[in-house]
Amino acid sequence: MELRADAAHGFTQGFRAMVPLWLGVVPFALAYAVLARDVGLSLVETQALSVLVFAGSAQFTAVGLFGTGAAAAEIVSTTFLLNVRHVLYGLSLGRQIPLRGWRRTTAAYFLTDEAFGVVAAREERTFSFLLGAELSLFVTWNLATLGGALVGSAITDPAEIGLDLIFPLAFLALLVPLVRTRVELVVAVASGVLAYALSEGLPGGLPVLVTGVAGSLLGALLTRGRPDDLHLEDAAREVA
Repeated sequence: MELRADAAHGFTQGFRAMVPLWLGVVPFALAYAVLARDVGLSLVETQALSVLVFAGSAQFTAVGLFGTGAAAAEIVSTTFLLNVRHVLYGLSLGRQIPLRGWRRTTAAYFLTDEAFGVVAAREERTFSFLLGAELSLFVTWNLATLGGALVGSAITDPAEIGLDLIFPLAFLALLVPLVRTRVELVVAVASGVLAYALSEGLPGGLPVLVTGVAGSLLGALLTRGRPDDLHLEDAAREVA
């Protein structure tokens, strides 16, 4: 009974931890639904992507490619490259949270950037907390997608009301709490610059893939053979 109570508490905490991010998820899902409508997807097709794919950037890319008449192979390969970063997320979580059997597949299916960021920033790293965070976003994303598909005709152009800014701002909100040391700050800035530079020339999800690998290698290089890096707060006190 105590274990069940602990699991329920962890799930509730994880679910609540994602609530601040709903403000970013809802407009993003609405914008996706409007775009899907504009390229000719039906309500069922729009909702199926949110349930089965459950990856905002990949869904935006997929419906964009649908609209241009891209081949199925191009759509699959592009969305695959966009989501390869989840392999890195999974490797990181697998080292911190005991995930076996159905827990491993369930956590992998519902894993998102936001859930990973929230779990990585918290000390409570349990499967119940992770699942609560994941399902919190899954439910919100799908309800917002459905709402957007039903009343999306009221939004003619998402960019006109600033919905195109929601995605980068949501990721920035996830990044800031994770940058605690000087090395992490260097890696974050270098990765941002690299991603921006690559986005000007590389197609699809290649900038995300290349930047993820390069950022990981840079972090490993900067921390190799060194003790824990000085936290930013300590560095600020030293300068003062």
